This record gives sequence, C-alpha cells and structure tokens, in this order.
Amino acid sequence: MAEDNQLYDLSRRKVLAGLGGIGLASAGAGLGTSAFFSDSESFIGNSLTAGTLDLKLDYRATYQGGAGRLAALQQNYPDAEVLDDGVYLLDQAPSPGDMQEWENYVQGDDFVFCTPEADEFLVNGDGVPVFTLDDVKPGDYGEVTISIHICDNPAFLRLVGELGENAENGQNDPEIAAEGADADGIGELADEIQVCVWYDEDCDNVYEPTGTGQDQELEVALVSDVSGSMQGTPLSALKTAANDFVDNLSSPDEAAAISFSGSAQTDQELTTNYQAVKAAINNYLAGGSTSIAAGIDEGADELLNGTNATTGASKVMILLSDGNSSASTAQSAATAAQNAGIRIFTIALGNANTSLLESLASSPDDAFVAPDPADLDTVYAEIAQIVLAGEQKILEGSMAEVFAELSEGVLLDGNRQEAGVQPYPGVTTQCLGFEWELPFEVGNQVQSDSVAFDIGVEAEQSRNNDAPFGQSI
Repeated sequence: MAEDNQLYDLSRRKVLAGLGGIGLASAGAGLGTSAFFSDSESFIGNSLTAGTLDLKLDYRATYQGGAGRLAALQQNYPDAEVLDDGVYLLDQAPSPGDMQEWENYVQGDDFVFCTPEADEFLVNGDGVPVFTLDDVKPGDYGEVTISIHICDNPAFLRLVGELGENAENGQNDPEIAAEGADADGIGELADEIQVCVWYDEDCDNVYEPTGTGQDQELEVALVSDVSGSMQGTPLSALKTAANDFVDNLSSPDEAAAISFSGSAQTDQELTTNYQAVKAAINNYLAGGSTSIAAGIDEGADELLNGTNATTGASKVMILLSDGNSSASTAQSAATAAQNAGIRIFTIALGNANTSLLESLASSPDDAFVAPDPADLDTVYAEIAQIVLAGEQKILEGSMAEVFAELSEGVLLDGNRQEAGVQPYPGVTTQCLGFEWELPFEVGNQVQSDSVAFDIGVEAEQSRNNDAPFGQSI
C-alpha cells in the first residue's frame, strides 16, 4: 500500500464510487527521570505495533437496455461488450468477462486479494463510478455485484451511499402534459427507479430468496475429511463451524455426521437430536489418507437409504476436504449422488484440489473455498443461509428511499444465522448484489430526468468495539 494510504490501515476504510474516509490509531510509551542523588531502573527496548485492517473491493456491472446499444455504451465504457441479447457488461475489476469465471475468480484462491500487488487491479481508495448511462428507458435495469475482501483482522462492515442529484433537466411537451409545468428543478426519476440490495451468497447477482429446505423437510449430511492433514487447527475449526451449522437446524430437519479418510463411516445417522450430531463431530480424530469418493458414497447412502431417510425430503450434502483424491472415482460418486436428487456443496480448505472439488459440486455456485481454517465459520454460515433461508435482502424500495437509508449507513451482518449484527472474520469475502430497474409502467414524467449516486462500504475493527460507527448493536 502506498505510504500516503497508511492512515487507512487501522479503523475505517471506505471505497467505491467516490466515497472516502480516514481513521487513525497509534500507540507509544516513554520513560525518563532526572534528579540529583537519585537512582533509576529501566525496562528498555519496549515495542508496540498497531495492527492493520484493510478493505478491498472489486465489482462487476452489467446493464440490460435492449439490443443494438453497444456503440452508445462504448462512449462511456470503451471495453463494454455484449453478454446476451440486449445485456451488456459495462465494467469490472478484476478482469474475467464471463460471469461464471468472475464468480470463481472472486471466491477462489487463484488471485490473492490481500496483497499490495493486488491493489492495481482493485478499487482501492480512489472511488470509481459503476454506472454512467444516458438514454435510460422504461424497462431498463442494471446491476453491480460488489465483492468485498477484508484483510487482516475481524471487522464490522457498513454499507453507505448518497443520492447526489435528482434533476429535472427541463421539461419537454410530453412531460408537461404528464405532470404539469414544474419549476422546482427536482426530477421524478429517483422516486420511480426501484432498487434491491441483498447478500449475494454465491456472487452470481441473482437474488435467490428460497432456501433448499424452506418448503419441505431438509436432510443434510455433513461429510468431513478427517485425514492426517486435518490434524490440529483445521480439524478444530471444522468442528466449530460444523457445530454452528447444526445449531441453525430445527425440527423436522435432520442432520447426519459422516467422516472419511482412506475409508468412510457414518458417525451419527440422520436425526433431529442435534446434540448427538455435534457430539459425533466433536469426537473426530485426524489420521490416514484421503478418499473423497468414499465420503460421498457414505453420505449418499445415509441420505437415500438410512434408517431415518425420508422419501421426498430435500437432500443436501456438505463435503469438506483439504486434500486431493482420485478424480475419476470422486466424480463418478458425485454424479451418482446428484442423479439421485442430492445437492452437493463443496468446501475446499487450504491446499485442497480446488478444481476437483468445484467439479463435484452440483453447480459452480455451490462450490466454496476456505483459504484458511478461520474462514470455515463464514463459509458454513453462507451455506446455511442458502440451504435454510435463501439469500437475504438488505434494502428494497425506490432509489430515493434506499439512499435515504444508506445516507445513515446500514450495518452488514457477518453471520446472518446468529442473532444481532455480527462482525466479519478476518480474511474473508462477502458479495453484495445491487440492482436497479426503471419499470415499464413509468410514463413521460421522467423524460430527461437524471440521477447521480455514490455507494460504498466502510470497515471498522471489531475488537473492543461495542458501538461500530457509533451505532448500537
């Protein structure tokens, strides 16, 4: 990070679309005495080094404005390209154009976000506009997926924004006929544009409100790698995160605990006795080699044929591994499980074969990466949100209403499965979806009107912080 940005390191960082903020913390100690006929003793060489907190963002902005608009869009976005009929990629950082490639990019471990070398690719203090559009028509809509990366220490996040302009820009005859002559200069566009903001758990910019288990009984198999490489911190973190996942379940949903190394076993069959499931997980010991296929087969057998398995229930497998395995046998096992109606989520921990685990998931959106054991809490919480409740809205309403809320700041919840507002763990990623639409029903009263807005994210350290951003939680 550049020297003139050091003040951002500890406290608050706010970037994207022109918003900026600075915070400062410092620590030091001094010692010295001077007198006649005196004595002194000293403890020398003391050192206090302030910790760091760094927030980095990237984004992907698209626009649906009808066919044949590419040349016009390239006036403001020289690199704009057609994604689909009437749908355009406007801009993004970093660079993959394909949406699926971008999702894998921001959630994977191919690109290290939390390094100084990454700064040139990311939004990093010099806010950028994500939308600069002329000639918006009723029926048009746009979206931006914001990928938030917290580096170093746990932090609270806050979404902020400001509506900077809502201008009339004069009135033509159709507009006067629709609303009458108006000399106040205030337009109607911000009142007509509809906005939705949500926690985009899988970074695909599709709001998915319905969870897998919301309309029917859920049966979930927690299939966990307990091979020798999981010994120590990885296994401890797995136990904590898996326990937290189980705590989110409620009857009639059932869970089972399956462990695998060179072979696999069912440690607790499907049950609503969640304490029994957690006890089985807490008894795991690490050792042996890795057979992912054995874990998948054991988990599928319990979900389909176990004593308490229910026909017609929503079947989910959460497969975690930190290693490698035979690709052909694992893929064969996963295909058989999916063909039997089981949705497979995968978690690649640490040095796992990420591409293999992605290939085993039911869809790329169901493949997660935890670069560090400390990330497992967040990953399991994200999967719980998808499986149990779907993706959660943050704000919804007219653009004027949404930005009235954002002007006050909206705290983001680092764990939507726990009560209250939770901080985000250090070294973690969160995607937010922001979509706007000008409805078809809007009439001539918005002709030539324009809006301008800023939107950004702030981070503030969570340790010893009972009132982040001055807000009670």
